[in-house]
Amino acid sequence: MASNATIFKATIQIADMDRHYYEDHALTLARHPSETDERMMVRLLAFALHAHEALLFGRGLSNEEEPTLWQKDLTGAIDLWIEVGQPDEKTIRQACGRAKQVCIYTYGGRGADQWWENNLATLARLNNLSVMNLPLDASRALAQLAQPSMQLLCTIQEGQIWLAGGESRAHIALTILKSSSTPFGH
Repeated sequence: MASNATIFKATIQIADMDRHYYEDHALTLARHPSETDERMMVRLLAFALHAHEALLFGRGLSNEEEPTLWQKDLTGAIDLWIEVGQPDEKTIRQACGRAKQVCIYTYGGRGADQWWENNLATLARLNNLSVMNLPLDASRALAQLAQPSMQLLCTIQEGQIWLAGGESRAHIALTILKSSSTPFGH
């Protein structure tokens, strides 16, 4: 964790009917000084969508050698590499060479759309890459859920995501920009 990071605690109950995954997770999120609540909550959403006992937060913004989230097998090989935001094309190519599966979650409206347009031709060739985009209203709704101590409920069904905490709620329908041709087994 970065030394100047703000620490957030989240307890998240996940009911993922698409994957038949039903677990509770107690998470500690370190928010880098340059990170917004919106980005931190997109990281938390990415965790919920891929939740697994071996899925861990990387050092992310404080270490470019590690992804936002990753899952390794017992030998240390990287099964899943997850990035949030708009990583550069070189980073994505390197991740695809190191991991069995790479997922990117973009957000931010027009900036994310422009990033995709600029990188589409190169990224389309990466068989183990999936790219999803969160609509701007959804990522802003996620930011409203951010609290130093969070109790969250996450329901995933037929590709629709509902996240609730306290009085705030967010409904998310991801746009799949690119699907991997090498599916990752859960």
